[in-house]
Amino acid sequence: MSRAYLLPLLLLTGCQFLYPPLADERVPLADMDEPLELFEEPDDELARRALAKGAFTGIYVGEAADSLEELTEEGPGVAVTRVVENSPGERAGLEQGDVILDVRVNDDSTAAPIGWPSQWREVELAATPGDILRITYERAAVERGAALTAVARHRHPDRVTTERFREEEKVGVVIRTATEVEARAAELPPGGGAVVVGMSRRSPWRNAGLRFNDLITNVDGETVAHPQAVIAAIARTEPGTLLSLTLVRDGQTVPVNAPVSEREPEVTGFSIPLIFSHANDRGSSDTSVLFGLLGYKTTAVAWEIRLLWFIRLTGGEAERLETVEGPDQ
Repeated sequence: MSRAYLLPLLLLTGCQFLYPPLADERVPLADMDEPLELFEEPDDELARRALAKGAFTGIYVGEAADSLEELTEEGPGVAVTRVVENSPGERAGLEQGDVILDVRVNDDSTAAPIGWPSQWREVELAATPGDILRITYERAAVERGAALTAVARHRHPDRVTTERFREEEKVGVVIRTATEVEARAAELPPGGGAVVVGMSRRSPWRNAGLRFNDLITNVDGETVAHPQAVIAAIARTEPGTLLSLTLVRDGQTVPVNAPVSEREPEVTGFSIPLIFSHANDRGSSDTSVLFGLLGYKTTAVAWEIRLLWFIRLTGGEAERLETVEGPDQ
């Protein structure tokens, strides 16, 4: 190959390494609105202590799903995280690590599936001392059965700290677990429901009428047993279609048909090696022409002009406001 062609070829090949890599993670929404006051958990402990305690089983549970894809309405069961010593649960043979699948109370012919911790607490709240809970559970991939007799609960379970969950692909919403007081006021078990604590300024749910502090109790006719059930419902809904939501707002039930959207596409860069390049990145842009002989860069608050690699002119917003004349001047 002629040496005359070698240098341009090397330059063009080297230019490939100047391109930034394609993003492989979704960037956060730039217009997410999360009021600071909604980061505080409601101070309702005294009200929680006044609630009915329900029955005691000595079994504490958590989520068994390993990923969002595994979450369904019924769920994969709940994992036993703790069994109190000498409790009905221990006497029935339950152990930490078991996965509870369903339960029948006394002689009920129909077993209630247990897919979320809130559903187990619902069973305990509905049970009375002396009720027999017939449990189907899984241990080491083998289904087993056990029966325990519920007893009176003498103290409330420890308070569960609320968690926040973000959805930024189709709706742009932040939700948190409801406190026990909030959930039970909406006729949900502890851990049920999802409270809206953040929304994108362009969220389709904001336009549909949702407000901060709305408590989502149902999605497409299914009771919300955990905020992740809302996230899962959004994930499986096609953009441009509606989710039927039931909210509790100031003690009133509010039905809402909430649309689901998707991320807008945008061109973030264009380049002709050595001749021209332009890139956009969340509020800033950078343009370069002819080996960088001329360049122009902007951000939300400043700009820069580059000429002949060493001449540089910058400007932007000052630390003071412009003087304007008042209405009487």
